[in-house]
Amino acid sequence: MKARLTLGLVALCGLSFLPAIGASQNETKDKDASLRTLTGCLSKGEKAGEYNLVTPEGNTWEIHTKTVKLSEHVGHTVTISGKVWHPDMHGAKEKTKEAVDSDAKEHGHLNATDVAMVSDSCKK
Repeated sequence: MKARLTLGLVALCGLSFLPAIGASQNETKDKDASLRTLTGCLSKGEKAGEYNLVTPEGNTWEIHTKTVKLSEHVGHTVTISGKVWHPDMHGAKEKTKEAVDSDAKEHGHLNATDVAMVSDSCKK
């Protein structure tokens, strides 16, 4: 009887931690995700074929692609989907940055696979 009660309490305590575990896995998944969909203002980059996307939160992404025509969307608000370059390293870098400065903005590199125009201008 005593063992059954103890086992029941251990199981109950274990279940109470599941929401916290799930929340931390979601945060990890977001920063480490290899596929992303981002919305923001698209501008021309420093090099040929390179573009920059600034999200409303102030995060910046360097966008590269060989298949998606982005030049016609410069100055537009767009939604871009693609693959994050080195997602594990990107996630580790961003988590470290957040640990030092909780207001730090995300910066990454994305290989675009799709683009959709949201607006023909960028809100400032």
